[in-house]
Amino acid sequence: MTVHSLYILNKAGGLIYQRDFSNHINRLSSNDYLVLAGTFHSVHAITTRISPVPGSSGITTMETDNFALHCSQTLTGIKFLVISDLRQPMIDAILKMCYQLFADYVMKNPFYQIDMPVRCELFDINLAQYLQTIA
Repeated sequence: MTVHSLYILNKAGGLIYQRDFSNHINRLSSNDYLVLAGTFHSVHAITTRISPVPGSSGITTMETDNFALHCSQTLTGIKFLVISDLRQPMIDAILKMCYQLFADYVMKNPFYQIDMPVRCELFDINLAQYLQTIA
């Protein structure tokens, strides 16, 4: 069971972080990652509006035959997308921990500008260590 990739989108749908953690996933071009982020943001916004349930949070999980994409949105509108194996347990806890690491190492970094791409080595290191412990 593996977490293959993590994407973080800002509230406008811009890709501010992308990292692959598995060698078994096909790499995309930089432009394709941006298109993926924008497309998911748009579909998420549309599903929130067309849902028959008031206050719906939009798409939270998409599954294929080979992997699942899980989404968690913070109160500030930042979306955390995780691509994982279909059988990955405790995905909500994984998303929560990714957010916690983001808050601790990115948002508390005085040099980070909100909604800009994340360039924080401590975040990368701690995220990789955490995801290795659950593999």
